[in-house]
Amino acid sequence: MPIRFTLATCLFVTLTALSADNWPEFRGPYGNGRSDATNLPVTWSETQNVRWKTAIHDKGWSSPVVWGNQVWLTTATEEGDKCYAVAVDRETGKVVHNVLLFEVRLSPVKGKNPPSIAAPYEQWATFNSYASPTAAVEEGRVYVHFGSTGTACLDTATGKVLWKRTDLECCHHRGAGSSPVLFEDLVILTFDGFDVQYLVALNKTTGDTVWKRDRNFHSEEKNGDLKKAYATPLVVKVKNRPLLISPSAEATAAYEPKTGEEVWRVVHSGMNASLRPVFGQGLVFTGGSDGGKSLVAVRPDGTGDVTKTHTEWAHVKGAAPNRSSFLLAGDKLLMVNSGGIATCVSAKDGKELGRERLDSKGGQFWASPIFAEGKWYAFDDKGHGFVLAADEKLTVLATNKLEAGCRASPAAVGSALYVRTFTHLYRLEEGK
Repeated sequence: MPIRFTLATCLFVTLTALSADNWPEFRGPYGNGRSDATNLPVTWSETQNVRWKTAIHDKGWSSPVVWGNQVWLTTATEEGDKCYAVAVDRETGKVVHNVLLFEVRLSPVKGKNPPSIAAPYEQWATFNSYASPTAAVEEGRVYVHFGSTGTACLDTATGKVLWKRTDLECCHHRGAGSSPVLFEDLVILTFDGFDVQYLVALNKTTGDTVWKRDRNFHSEEKNGDLKKAYATPLVVKVKNRPLLISPSAEATAAYEPKTGEEVWRVVHSGMNASLRPVFGQGLVFTGGSDGGKSLVAVRPDGTGDVTKTHTEWAHVKGAAPNRSSFLLAGDKLLMVNSGGIATCVSAKDGKELGRERLDSKGGQFWASPIFAEGKWYAFDDKGHGFVLAADEKLTVLATNKLEAGCRASPAAVGSALYVRTFTHLYRLEEGK
């Protein structure tokens, strides 16, 4: 019989200080979309429950992160020649920092893009942005990432740039998406490109490279488009040992976060993996997105190739999300795919417990949902915000509408939702 870990020995590990008042990275303080927020609004509109609404210039799908009295996000021009970090006052919605970080001389290729491949700048514009990775923030510092364009650390009080890196090469081809992860004194970045696929850890203080680890998941002959991924890793703790769980095309691997040494990998095939894994019930939940096994539950205590030895269950097909991440609520996995099909799955055995098509009127779901107080929130790119009960029936409690849609995932802090649409950042709060 497989060994099971209890939550007492196998805990979620946050990458910064846990706090109900902060949302420090992509998918929040636990890295899994779960929030300690209370009394979040269930209904909202342009005229209801909006505390403030602030226009954000240019274009970006990066999610808001919150620390103290600031909300940080990134944005870039449509062409990608200018990249910015923006900080908004959490109480007033006023922009307090708008820092131009990178100015890029436009060219049709970057990195080792083969001549036969169309200019990535043309391909990105249809569904990605040049500011899709979400920042990571902690006391006094914010770390922003734009893929191979550059990575920077800023002082949150002054907006001063403390260090930059522009020498980490990768042909993203269809854009960058993976967000930075903080672990102890490291900033860990993921480059899953057309030409190269690797992880790199930088020193938080200096920006210097501490370690770099090539993926080695693919043969050189394989089409580079099949090697692309957009996923953000998650640090978990297994028997007091930290592991960096990092999905990619073809496989998900666990690494020693201090050194980058690979501990185990599970092969699920597929490409364009964009989900952030979740961890609980003694299992890591991951998947391959387009193609391959769409949803995989793996026991995290193995070494080497654990595909046959530690896979608890797997789905080849189904309504698993192909763009957004999923939620773990108790013993249930909650998810919505890009077409708006919400699904509830048993975390224990993968059995589908419920399915509901959300009335998004043609909207696509790119943003990852969040969970608080027994409800989950899902946003589409037509401006709809759905609030659902975390039950097997997937009961829709409310369907809300804002003027523009979302590809950024929301943040939930205190009693407020921070929602980034294509044009604005909102603070949504009951009675405002």
